Amino acid sequence: MTEATQTIVMTGATRGIGLEAARDLLRRSPETHLVVLGRESSAARVLPRLREISPHVSTVGVNLASKAGIDTAAAHVEDLLDAGELPAMKGIVCNAGVHLSDALQTSEDGYELTFAVNVLATHLLLRRLHPHLEAPGRVVVTVSDAHFGDLRHTGGTMPAPHWKGPEIVSRPGAFDRSERVRSGGRRAYVTSKLGAIHLVHEWARRLPDGIDILAYNPSLVTGTGLAREMGGYAQFIMKWFMPILEVTPLVDTPPVAGHKLADVILGVTDAPTGSYIHRTAPARSSAESYDADREQALWDWMEQA
Repeated sequence: MTEATQTIVMTGATRGIGLEAARDLLRRSPETHLVVLGRESSAARVLPRLREISPHVSTVGVNLASKAGIDTAAAHVEDLLDAGELPAMKGIVCNAGVHLSDALQTSEDGYELTFAVNVLATHLLLRRLHPHLEAPGRVVVTVSDAHFGDLRHTGGTMPAPHWKGPEIVSRPGAFDRSERVRSGGRRAYVTSKLGAIHLVHEWARRLPDGIDILAYNPSLVTGTGLAREMGGYAQFIMKWFMPILEVTPLVDTPPVAGHKLADVILGVTDAPTGSYIHRTAPARSSAESYDADREQALWDWMEQA
């Protein structure tokens, strides 16, 4: 049995492309100990499947919609590292995310739930764990080209993001008609993905040399469960039209997208820190996503959240 020499901590590894990436990572990197941060029930369900590939897998329960829950989970990882029960931490993967049918649901701390999980949780987890990363190390945050909000990238299924500053978009009901699927749930989703890219840019400025952070965009992926959350005609498109595109280069299945995510995690996909990875290579994210003042303001707000 290969001895584990590095630790990678990952959220969103219990289903979809995250689970596929976790399985691929363990096959290709037998020296990696994977720590899956997820809800206890979900983590317990996938743990036996991952351990069929490698014995170097453990789980830590976390509620990403709770600041206290994130703090407790991160503290547990720190204790394991400090005690030598985990090898040196070389990677953090923030792949978890939600896409809801409205923008009215709240986290345990009163934030709009999409923003809390897709943006705030990423920052809080990195704030606590990044001092333990050893160079060369890598942070990967899963984003979405839905943040463009245009016809080319979303096929008209998504509205444009509406960034009003973190103090506003973090609140339930921040958007006009927040109770509706498109103007509420989908707008909150695309806005949160824009916020996550802002966050990657600001962290890239602040992480020490040798620790890179990248935004990974899987683009269109079938069979992820997203259709259930999108509702309306978008659900029809995702369920019936998208599978037809599986035979084209335009979309990926979860195993293919998971392999590409594993490439980013393992450093096979080479890119400068702060880059936006579109499937397999660095690309430009939306023009709106490059705004240093907005990124600084988001950071300052997050530090006080």
